[in-house]
Amino acid sequence: MEINWIAVLVASVSAFILGGIWYGPLFGKKWMELVGMTEEKIKDGNMAMIYGPVLIINIFACATFSMFLGNEIDWQTGALYGFTAGLFWVAGAFGVQYLFERRPLSLWLINGGYNIVQFTLFGAILAGL
Repeated sequence: MEINWIAVLVASVSAFILGGIWYGPLFGKKWMELVGMTEEKIKDGNMAMIYGPVLIINIFACATFSMFLGNEIDWQTGALYGFTAGLFWVAGAFGVQYLFERRPLSLWLINGGYNIVQFTLFGAILAGL
């Protein structure tokens, strides 16, 4: 199986763009409230020590997801597989944890929703490029 590293990098960067929108103007204020985050805490964080590892994790996630997808599917099928992986693997796992931790449904909807959209993008990009 061959991995398309250009597609892996494009998909990995797409997660940054999506995250900036998702946890910014779309749901940023509500997410910050739910997790106890403040503007001050965000400004105090070492962004290089956050974004660097996040990019590496996304590259590994995309590369391994690419192996699951294989090389013989179109972007629509890739998007469908990404959607189902995001919904049932990632958001589903969050759901189990959030139930035991008694976290609010709204936090699961924000974080789970991000991962559903993220993996849908991953699948479409990895299968489409």
